[in-house]
Amino acid sequence: MQRFITKRVLSSTNSLRSHRCFSQLAQKQTSFSVHDNDIPVPKLPPFDYSPPPYTGASSDQILAKRKQYLSPSLFHFFSKPLNVVDGKMQYLFDENGRRYLDGFGGIATVCCGHCHPDVVDAIVKQVNRIQHSTVLYLNHAIADFAEALASKMPGNLKVVFFTNSGTEANELALMIARLYTGCQDIISLRNAYHGNAAGTMGATAQSLWKFNVIQSGVHHALNPDPYRGVFGSDGEMYAKDVQDIIDFGTSGHVAGFISEAIQGVGGIIELAPDYLPAAYKSIKKAGGLCIADEVQAGFGRTGSHFWGFEAQGVVPDIVTMAKGIGNGIPLGAVVTTPEIAEVLTRRCYFNTFGGNPLSTAAGLAVLKVIEKENLQENALVVGSHLKKRLTELKDKYEIIGDVRGKGLMLGVELVTDRQQKTPAKVETLHVMEQMKELGVLIGKGGFYGNVFRITPPLCFTKEDADFLVDAMDYTMSKM
Repeated sequence: MQRFITKRVLSSTNSLRSHRCFSQLAQKQTSFSVHDNDIPVPKLPPFDYSPPPYTGASSDQILAKRKQYLSPSLFHFFSKPLNVVDGKMQYLFDENGRRYLDGFGGIATVCCGHCHPDVVDAIVKQVNRIQHSTVLYLNHAIADFAEALASKMPGNLKVVFFTNSGTEANELALMIARLYTGCQDIISLRNAYHGNAAGTMGATAQSLWKFNVIQSGVHHALNPDPYRGVFGSDGEMYAKDVQDIIDFGTSGHVAGFISEAIQGVGGIIELAPDYLPAAYKSIKKAGGLCIADEVQAGFGRTGSHFWGFEAQGVVPDIVTMAKGIGNGIPLGAVVTTPEIAEVLTRRCYFNTFGGNPLSTAAGLAVLKVIEKENLQENALVVGSHLKKRLTELKDKYEIIGDVRGKGLMLGVELVTDRQQKTPAKVETLHVMEQMKELGVLIGKGGFYGNVFRITPPLCFTKEDADFLVDAMDYTMSKM
């Protein structure tokens, strides 16, 4: 493949500064001319919606306010940040009314589609009745949603505790495991991301997302990564490290084990087959609880199952969720068994906004839409088609090192050398920039920042999938 991008060495690639460096570098490298080829410029599929005219602040004005009044820790995609002012189903619109195919879904959050009419209607009806009271009073919205959510869980996972985010849900799950077992040791996976609060930052295992603060009681096991891992796709071999940690790093008893079925922030890493059953067996033997982090993989996104962990044939003791649960409404949940849930009665514990009527009304509407519109099946059908086309693209371009994931939670890893698996960080940013210019938005992740994260709304169509791949194909053909 013809290459025009000069390889560069970037410092501080494991800090948030790297995002800014990449953005500045991409800005310098998107103005070059391209040679002709026979691949036509892809066109957006037709869509019957035009947003009303936007009369608000411009991108430059918003960016100026953001720099002055918001935390400097916030970063953005693209050399020229996108000002999103409208959304409808799988599409977003900028301040000029230009339409973009949303291949990122607000970081795997928008599952039903932007401003889905059924979800909007449920929110409006609830906000017109009562927006907030407190869980100290009764309200049918929280009870109805808890019942519906429990019906989607396997085994005896029937007790729900609502939070406002995935970080809160994981914090609570870790505390419950420690209280229930009387142990402090938690085992997580390297490359994992579970949140940015005190306990979840400890369970997270990427230096990019960890501050130098006290994070005790967490051990990180070998990541069962089929692409970069030392044992390839042999899940049982990776799981032996969990037993080794128990034997040599703890008293022999642990509080629990937490893992995603597909690591999202980590670069859409699907755990090696047969890993979770073996790991869970070691944890159970050591008296610990097994926690499934379904913040990104849950609610039908993987297509084959409603929950990501189901693909490995396990039933956790605790399941955490957020993102897709509310289609964008701040909402999270912890689901566990009645016996385990009892530990929270030892003291007073509740959440002011968790279980808020507005949020839970939205959550119930999301569940109904997923079922009514067969969005899980759509994620399977369209996701399989999309993955097949991306794999064909891998056969065409050496820069694509790996295509992975399930349903509409897919990853495409770019490398400059397939044998060495050298991360193509600069090239990843260039492709993202050029795809945006064509009208396609995708995310990125992975420890090296070289993995495209494709997590669109579950209403994605085959035509959308084809357009996304065609845009990537066109961009790579110019390199």
